[in-house]
Amino acid sequence: MLPMFVAEGKDVKIPIASMPGIYRHSLDNTIKEVKEAWDLGIKAVNIYVKVSESLKDNAGVEAWNKNGLMQQTIRAIKDAVPEMIVMPDVALDPYSIYGHDGIIKNLPAGRQGGQVVNDATIEALTLMSLSHAEAGADFVAPSDMMDGRVLAIRKALEENGHHNVGIMSYSAKYASAFYGPFRDALDSAPVDLNNVPKDKKTYQMDYANRIEAIRETLDDVAEGADIVMVKPGMAYLDIVREVKNAVHVPVAVYQVSGEYAMVKAAAERGWLDHDQIMIEQLFCIKRAGANIISTYFAKEAARLLNK
Repeated sequence: MLPMFVAEGKDVKIPIASMPGIYRHSLDNTIKEVKEAWDLGIKAVNIYVKVSESLKDNAGVEAWNKNGLMQQTIRAIKDAVPEMIVMPDVALDPYSIYGHDGIIKNLPAGRQGGQVVNDATIEALTLMSLSHAEAGADFVAPSDMMDGRVLAIRKALEENGHHNVGIMSYSAKYASAFYGPFRDALDSAPVDLNNVPKDKKTYQMDYANRIEAIRETLDDVAEGADIVMVKPGMAYLDIVREVKNAVHVPVAVYQVSGEYAMVKAAAERGWLDHDQIMIEQLFCIKRAGANIISTYFAKEAARLLNK
């Protein structure tokens, strides 16, 4: 599965400095990329959008705008390549003025300091998921790690007639330093302000904790997740195997931006053989139990495997 970053404008191709070979593309160029990916044998794309600062707020209202950039992108991909499986990201951080996956309460005047609130965030994520389904998404992909959001999204999809829209839940998503380049891509890092959490450790998982990953994943399956995801990839293959042993739904793994960037940086210096390391890592993720691998190497790997 190919993760893709979409930006406003026309004929836009903005390189992401910390992710060599990866770009923010405008919608017209995104469609060209999707067609190329399909021709290479890639059957699914995971979509993220770079939202204008003027459209950001604390509640993430732009996230469920039926004419928003994400919704336009979903419709355009399904029109251009109907068989491509489209999995848009469901989280508020690209839409948040604070860079968090949820709504912040008790802001500057708050006596208890800022915190991400679970239930209000779930309401927003549900509206966001419905807007993705209405635009034509095959799956919605909540990556926020709020408790109970899979059940709420599943209920809303069913009640609104979206019986065939699946949920790929980021079930075991760790608070990881490997995400840095991704936040460069979307300008979505948590802001450094008083009364705003400085990181995402209150809702993403502690990387020292193994048991919670299995519990969270089993909860998501019980709530209606069709696919569960472990994120990051290479440093968490023990979790991938345990999750695979525990569930009977497909397991996805996200080989994240930092993992990609390290290979690129080492290969540029001649310290590693790029293609050999890339393929070895992907096979290791597969061996650990992944049914789906979301990776920025997708096109390069497909070209190599197609030879």
